[in-house]
Order: sequence, then C-alpha cells, then structure tokens
Amino acid sequence: MDFTLNESQIGIQKLAREFAENELAKEILVRDETRVFPLDLYGKMAELGLMGLPYSTEYGGQGADYLSYILALEEISKVDASMGIAYSVCTSLYCASFDNADAPDEMKKKYLTPVASGKALGSFALTEPTAGSDASGCRTVAVKDGDSYVINGSKCFITNGPVSDYFVVFTLTDPELGSKGMAAFIIEKGTPGFTVGERHNTMGIRSAAVSELFFTDCRVPEEQMIAAPGQGFKLAMKNLDGGRIGVAAQALGIAEGAFEIAKNYLKEREQFHKPLYKQEYLAFKMAELDVEIEQAKYLLYKAAMDKASHKPYTLSAGKAKLVCTNIAMKMTTEAVQMLGGNGYMKEYHVERMMRDAKITQIYEGTNEIQKLIISGQLFR
Repeated sequence: MDFTLNESQIGIQKLAREFAENELAKEILVRDETRVFPLDLYGKMAELGLMGLPYSTEYGGQGADYLSYILALEEISKVDASMGIAYSVCTSLYCASFDNADAPDEMKKKYLTPVASGKALGSFALTEPTAGSDASGCRTVAVKDGDSYVINGSKCFITNGPVSDYFVVFTLTDPELGSKGMAAFIIEKGTPGFTVGERHNTMGIRSAAVSELFFTDCRVPEEQMIAAPGQGFKLAMKNLDGGRIGVAAQALGIAEGAFEIAKNYLKEREQFHKPLYKQEYLAFKMAELDVEIEQAKYLLYKAAMDKASHKPYTLSAGKAKLVCTNIAMKMTTEAVQMLGGNGYMKEYHVERMMRDAKITQIYEGTNEIQKLIISGQLFR
C-alpha cells in the first residue's frame, strides 16, 4: 500500500499545521481552564477551507479526498484535541449521516450544507444514560402523530451540544422492537420541546462543548426523518465506523504533539552535566515510542484509504481506533514522566494532553468494544 501523499494532501496538511501552531496554540491554556469553545477560531477554519473537506462542493464541502480530512484533523489535534473532536463530530458523524443514509438532495441542501461549509455546527445524538457501549439500549421514543413524530427522552455526552445548530437524533419508534425499530431525525436548535442541558464538566477536552439533550413532547415533521424505522441502528453503526477513524486521527495527533514536546525537552534539559537524551534509557524509550506512533499512523491511513476507496472498513477502523488511542495514552503518560515535575505543570502542556488522551479510549466505542469487533472477525 502506497502511503505517499500527493501535493494537494501535503498542502492541506501544511495549512492545518500552520493554523494550529499560529492560531489554536495562542490561548489554549486559557481555554482549558475556562472551558470556552472558540467559535471564532472554528469560523477561521471554515474561511481557510478546512471544513467539509471530503464532501461535495454542491453541499458546501471542499471536494477533497478522505485522507486529506484525516491529515487536517491529525494536525489540529497535535495542538488542540478539543477543537479536533468538534471538527471530527461535525465531519465524521453529523455530515456523514447524509451520505450513509442516502438522504435526498433537498435534505442535504438544507441540513448538510450549513455544517459542511462551516457556517454551523452539528451533533450526533446516540448515547443515553442507559445506552453507552450498548447502543441498542436506547430509550428515547418517537411516536407517530399525523405527519409528525413526537419525541420524548434524553441524550448525554453529546459533543458540540451547546454550540450546535443541527442534531442527528436516534430514537425508537416501537420500544418492543428495540434497535430493530430505531429511526433517526434531523432536529434543529430551538425546536419547541427540545432543550440543551448544562455542559458536562470533563476531565479532558475541556474546551469542547459537551452536554445532555432533553426532548419533551418535541414534535418533528416526518420529512426530517433521515433514517426510517428499522434503519436507524444501521445508520448509527455505519457512522461510528467513520467516527472511529476520526477519533484515531485525533488520538494520533495528541501522541505526536506530546512526542515533539518530550523530544525538545530531552534535547534542551540538562542533568548530570549532559542533555537528558544522552541518558540511554530515555533515548531508547523515545525510539520505542517513535516506532509505535509510526505503526499507529499506518493503521490510521489504511483505514482512511479503505473508506475512501469504498472497501469494507469496519475492521480497519476498529484497529486504527484501538492502536492510535492506546499510543496516545501511553505517549502522554510517558511524556509527563520524562518531564518530571515540569510535566505536571500546565504550561508544559503534556498533562493536558494526558487528560485529553483518556477519552479517546472511551468514546466512539470503548477500546474493549474494538477488541470485540476485531476478535469477532478473527473467529467468524
């Protein structure tokens, strides 16, 4: 498999890297402390043409290939994993719903275009208090009433919740059928009966806007149904396959960002009259981490290329998510240790990266779920 990047991909990668280093890095410690999501910087990403990269220009996208998007997400996450996950949810989960559901052109123009263009944000609302790893545990119900559905229930841990304009919401139309009766709707912010709860106070990705959603007799026209009863669970699982590639890119970016900080520190910091990298133990540790990061990168790029070429990618996405998120957690933990007391200080960034890395092993299907997927393929 050829992993050589073409000129367009290199250009997008460079653009995202420069934006992250020159713009996102400026107030990142403040955002981590205050939990403010930078809508202005999100808008700048749109102005640069980084939003909607893999989607058609007809619907506000850039018409680029899927790997270009993954490269941009990786670069953004080297500096700011909170922006990385907001970017990923809009692109890998919300926008992907329209292609995965084969949505009609009119629906795409109305609900895909604003988010793909970066003029609005979107959310993917599947998780509930009773439905985490077991997505079939959904309890939110949509009851048909004339030409509308009335929705009651709640969602939790919804990324972009407080700042999104549009939501893909998964519901049951017949609780007795369970996931076989699952449907999905596009719901707009401000719809009567729909409220956004308080922001979750998270350990990591603290400037990402994450919240609960509540639906109380929320009436939604049938024309806003993106997945018919019985098709919702299939859509959710297909979206999550792509979402796992996005989270893998986020995690790889975190690992690479921490690696660079550790490498520079080992070159600059002196102990026992010589730079730390002259300590063989630390140099060997960095060599091992470098190899593990590169291995993870190849799994990620393979998954992205599988998706782009319309090959089955459930397995490659699961492998990429598992390996990239594990190395993110390992690399950031090792970076804190290698920086010693300084690693524990916020101004050195690696403690934030360690906190950010942990969630990547949990959302879009825990790493235990990824092992179930991989082992299930092995022993079919």
